[in-house]
Amino acid sequence: MNRKIVLVTGMSGAGKSSAMNALEDMGYYCIDNFPKELLPQLDELLDTRSSQYPYVALSVSALDYLDFVTYFKNLTEPISIVFLDCSNEELLLRYRFTRRHHPMIASNKATTLEEAIEIERDLFDHLQESAGNTIHIDTTKLSSASLAKRIRHRFQKFQSSPFTITFQSFGFKHGVPMDADMVIDVRFLPNPFYEPALREKTGNQKEVYDYVMEKPETQDFIRRLKEYVDFVFTSYDAQNKSHMIVAIGCTGGQHRSVSICNWLYDTYKEKYTCFKSHRDIGVDEV
Repeated sequence: MNRKIVLVTGMSGAGKSSAMNALEDMGYYCIDNFPKELLPQLDELLDTRSSQYPYVALSVSALDYLDFVTYFKNLTEPISIVFLDCSNEELLLRYRFTRRHHPMIASNKATTLEEAIEIERDLFDHLQESAGNTIHIDTTKLSSASLAKRIRHRFQKFQSSPFTITFQSFGFKHGVPMDADMVIDVRFLPNPFYEPALREKTGNQKEVYDYVMEKPETQDFIRRLKEYVDFVFTSYDAQNKSHMIVAIGCTGGQHRSVSICNWLYDTYKEKYTCFKSHRDIGVDEV
């Protein structure tokens, strides 16, 4: 049986609950905060002869992570590990907004929220993430819906290709995506922002897309870019890398980066399993 097992871990407050909810919606049997003392009893649940639970996801804290990794190392089936990270500043804001207790405080390992975050991060820094296929997702600038979408993209049960690519546009003034495997800077391309008729539009609209893509500078650029990413994608695929995030950035993340992101998606969607997202469209309107 081709069973799928996913271990969801990472910084407390980084979105483990949202990730688990997304996996549950996809049909995974989700177990949250499973006690490490009961790990031996997982054998029956994960028995490959049983078809009752073909998709299993477990949410694991920093305190129990190493025990679960050790346990799964003894299994013959490979697992995927989702490691969720987030900036300290954003974690502080999330905890102060929800007023929840941090696990490190609840377990008497810290007395303040700042100390709890630092202890947990230091703990993860010393853990070996050597089991299975680890997928790192930085949720600092991701909403719960965006994180769920990212999880769905990665763990679709019926993917046509084991190698998947996410193309994401962004604006440098809003920060570079921390989980990007490749960052492409397109700020040198002609900017539709300076055209009054195009300023309030985005690269999702034909007139902006055509303005960007028809420029000689852009045509020369995408010719060189395609040669480069063709080589990178082929090499990563050959090395069995399961997923790659390609971030394309311009100044505000509205025009040039969106246009190039859409072009890349259209160019490669027939060859690979591809997804696209535009992180910063509309962000300046909020």
